[in-house]
Amino acid sequence: MTIKNLFTVLFFLCALNLKAQKLENMNLNGSWQFEQTKNAFPPQKYSRTVKVPGLIHLAEPKIEDYEKFFKRPVKSELKDQHNLLDLDYTPKYSWYKKEIFISNDYKNSEAIICLKKSQYVTQIYVNGMDVGSSMECYTPIEFPVSSFLKFGEKNEILIRVGDRNWLPSQAAGSTDKEKEHYLPGIWDDVSLHFSGKFNIHRALILPGAKNSSVTAKILVRNLYPAQLLFGSSYYDTCKIEVNILRKDNNKKVGSATITGIIRRDNITYFETEIPVTDPQLWSPDNPFLYVAQVSVFEKNILSDKLVDNFGIREFEIRGKHFYLNGEKTYLRGTNITLQRFFEDPECGDLVWDRKWVTKLLCDIPKQIHWNAMRICVGIVPDFWYDLADSCGLMLQNEWFYWQNHGWDEQIRKEYTNWVWSDGNHPSIVIWDGINENKDLFIGNILIPELKKLDPTRVWDAGFMEGKDMVNDEMDEPHPYRCGWQLMNAWKVDNYIRENPYNLGKIDDWFQVQGDIPFAKSAQLVNEYGWIWLWRDGSPAKLTKKNFDYFVGENATPLQRWELQAYWLQLETEWLRAERSLAGVLAFCLLTNNYGYTGDYFTGNIKDLKPSLTLDWFPNCFAPTAVFIDLADQRYFRYSKPYEPNSDLVFNLVGVNDLNSMKSGDVIIKLLDNNGKEISTKSVSIEIPGYQKYYLPVSLSLPKQAGGYLLVAEFTPQNTKEKVISRRYIRVGNADNYTFYDYKLKNK
Repeated sequence: MTIKNLFTVLFFLCALNLKAQKLENMNLNGSWQFEQTKNAFPPQKYSRTVKVPGLIHLAEPKIEDYEKFFKRPVKSELKDQHNLLDLDYTPKYSWYKKEIFISNDYKNSEAIICLKKSQYVTQIYVNGMDVGSSMECYTPIEFPVSSFLKFGEKNEILIRVGDRNWLPSQAAGSTDKEKEHYLPGIWDDVSLHFSGKFNIHRALILPGAKNSSVTAKILVRNLYPAQLLFGSSYYDTCKIEVNILRKDNNKKVGSATITGIIRRDNITYFETEIPVTDPQLWSPDNPFLYVAQVSVFEKNILSDKLVDNFGIREFEIRGKHFYLNGEKTYLRGTNITLQRFFEDPECGDLVWDRKWVTKLLCDIPKQIHWNAMRICVGIVPDFWYDLADSCGLMLQNEWFYWQNHGWDEQIRKEYTNWVWSDGNHPSIVIWDGINENKDLFIGNILIPELKKLDPTRVWDAGFMEGKDMVNDEMDEPHPYRCGWQLMNAWKVDNYIRENPYNLGKIDDWFQVQGDIPFAKSAQLVNEYGWIWLWRDGSPAKLTKKNFDYFVGENATPLQRWELQAYWLQLETEWLRAERSLAGVLAFCLLTNNYGYTGDYFTGNIKDLKPSLTLDWFPNCFAPTAVFIDLADQRYFRYSKPYEPNSDLVFNLVGVNDLNSMKSGDVIIKLLDNNGKEISTKSVSIEIPGYQKYYLPVSLSLPKQAGGYLLVAEFTPQNTKEKVISRRYIRVGNADNYTFYDYKLKNK
């Protein structure tokens, strides 16, 4: 046999072997056996089961410390923070066990086990053999397991998860002073992925809207063993194909092929730019998605394939504002603190209920005119981002990084994995590396590195500003009025007298720390409103003093909800009228009930029943709205009452987030404490695109002293929807001021 024929036969035999490889992603979600131990040795028996994905609170029967994790306080008490080291439970190891049958069909394939997210410190064993360990809590954990598997029979997968108290100091972040319990568990999908020797480790599809193209960045893992003998191969040649398809009709609109050399037992980087025919841009109004099919071949035989959705859009900063697809875009929205919600007694398995999450992320925001949301102090399961992609919600995606700072190299590893893992979601428009803190390594070394990897998004670095960073793209000011200082004041009344707050006065910026309107970088107010309630109407831990002072210690839940709704409406109007701000995100839509803050729901959270605040939010968050420019006189009682039988002269402030002139009619009403109209006036208003417009008006005040409600009902042209602004005022000197509580129709 000639040398040529020999090589032909060898190639043929190799091809037959490659064809026998089976490619599949085996879903391991579902019920796992479960048990806990005080030491690191596996349990002798398993007396519980647990859902995956989920956390250990889903174990049945319940874990021993369940009631300690989910305390329901009898009443709210003032408390400003919690020390992670103050434990009221016994830290334990949590063990997950599952047996799966793997057929002989996979014998020639390579297997990689993947846990998308697991916290805290995850150790994996397959058939009694140690596969590997990882301290990463928010990014995929992956290990090759082919050499540990038994084909044609059952295999045992054993996963040990540690307690937060044992998380190594190197780990990136994971401390929140407003959390008291950190629940461990495997909280995202688990799978066993089968491929050939060439595995697509990651594929990042970055949009180039201006160039009608996408940039594909691909990491290929070569699973052949490293060079062991002198003269043996240490690299191979592979071919990569990338196909871009429209998700709506599967029409191919772009493709590219790359041929390259990949090192054995290593990961190799590839990059290519792919023109896209007639690209449709992703936006909240048109959340258009594409599909990327990335395939890698060994000797023209398919070795692995990755399929993922992505969108084509351009998000950038010009001056102090965000631009989406070339158009100025004000962000309007809220926050979600999922890691805090995990310790909510009513959390259950709602986080992994697609119908419930769809209502939370898609349905509710659209009703309130929200186009954005901050995923705050900790990211979310992967399918949450999929839902945001499909319903057009823009996200500021914030790492769990507040008090605890970790080690630089581990932070680099985890943040880089984060960008590679979540970077295909068009909904993520801002990477947020830090909450309310500073870190010179992240701000000045790591973020510039990651901007090279993903130049299509904006980076936020907590409270780092231009004086702290070489390139400060944006800041996240948190203008909490009557907040931390009031909470720590010895006498609240003295604090209010010495620090008057003109709640509802549109241009009242003089006492706000940091001179936010005059900052040079884009300013995204992603927290405000120190007026939190639990879902039964009790004050949250941080705001007990606020409610005790403004409505009294014996106030009813309804009185507190009315105060919260009114306060947040006025603060939202104040912030939205400041046109230098790039966006306004209220804090917070979802968090832990019985926590330090609160969210905007009542009753059992599974029902997502809105509070009065959510009922009122569509008015102050309307893209085009008209606000009353007057300070509140109901709750802030030290301002001088207006003279009876005089003319009240004030401004209406029109605000327009859209790019064209908007006009409409405004009906102004003055209501007495019974809801009777005392006087009324109708005016027309035109508001230029992206601007605010002041319209002076006057209204006759009554002779009778008392408490009154001023209401402005704005009806944009060619619509029937009313946008309502309101202010409580006092007229004359009365022994007692009572006010009419305006009720929204159909509420």
